[in-house]
Amino acid sequence: MTPTLVTPTALSVNLNKVALVRNTRELGIPSVVRAATLCLQAGAHGITVHPRPDGRHIRRGDVHDLHELLKAWPQVEYNIEGNPFHNLMEFVREVRPHQCTFVPDAEGQSTSDHGWDLAADGERLKPLVAQAQSLGVRVSLFMDPVPGAMAAAKAVGADRVELYTESYARAFGTTAAQPLLRSYAQSAQAAQAAGLGVNAGHDLNRANLTGFLAQVPGVREVSIGHALVADALELGYAAAVRAYLGCIDKAFPASSSQ
Repeated sequence: MTPTLVTPTALSVNLNKVALVRNTRELGIPSVVRAATLCLQAGAHGITVHPRPDGRHIRRGDVHDLHELLKAWPQVEYNIEGNPFHNLMEFVREVRPHQCTFVPDAEGQSTSDHGWDLAADGERLKPLVAQAQSLGVRVSLFMDPVPGAMAAAKAVGADRVELYTESYARAFGTTAAQPLLRSYAQSAQAAQAAGLGVNAGHDLNRANLTGFLAQVPGVREVSIGHALVADALELGYAAAVRAYLGCIDKAFPASSSQ
């Protein structure tokens, strides 16, 4: 079942950092499943995980435990991220999430730091995109905000792109932010013109999220992990999720007032 989106932009909570803290001890706390439950009860629209090959945060068991949890939440989207040339496709075949996000991470990379170079990897990606889609899984490609690259993402067969937002987050509050926002807006428009849906993520937070969504048209989903989990350490999961939902609502005042 495909979740029904009832807000302009869905909030998917990435739980990697919850698992990272848990993995420092052998006590099973904090619980990834408990964290997901509290976030969903507070109104999150989706859950994202990125199970890297080294298992340093999300592990195989977490992927399957969350799959079981979400059976009770049919309106919620499950998004699994990763490099399809490493371990992602085994999870896609086993779990068949609503969406998989192809990310060009190296195995030892600490976090995602660039989008796909489709001139180099597009042909290799095509059969993997098709394989995921044959299982009923939507495919999103992690992409830098380059308007001219969006047609290539469509040619590979993707359903969506996820715009990599770190450069915007780093520039936020400076004179460099506005030109960058224009490049994101142009990329989103180019993606939509090519027939792609648009997601966004990486270093979005309570300070910069509203401005991004207000100026970048048609973003269907934001995936937020590090900042939201950091906020949850102070506020609690429920209050943190509600704060991010509030940031989304502020970007769409006409919609939220209906």
